[in-house]
Amino acid sequence: MAGSASHPSPHLSVGTAVVVRAGVVGDDAEPGKIVADYGPHQEAVGDQLGRDWAPVKRWAVALDNGRLVFVDDNDLETSAA
Repeated sequence: MAGSASHPSPHLSVGTAVVVRAGVVGDDAEPGKIVADYGPHQEAVGDQLGRDWAPVKRWAVALDNGRLVFVDDNDLETSAA
């Protein structure tokens, strides 16, 4: 999905139903809902941490199976559900 940390896809926002394709067990896609947007904080947090590993992800997504995952725009797509 197109978008970046400072310019997310116009289709993504808190409350949007999505399908997560990365950060899940195996390579199976998992449905869920975006519950938080950390985009505005990504750059500030990265600068404060003084490291470039384990970067802050853009979105927190509550999967329908009960798990919480953190992903970026290209890891998910909007869902028809």
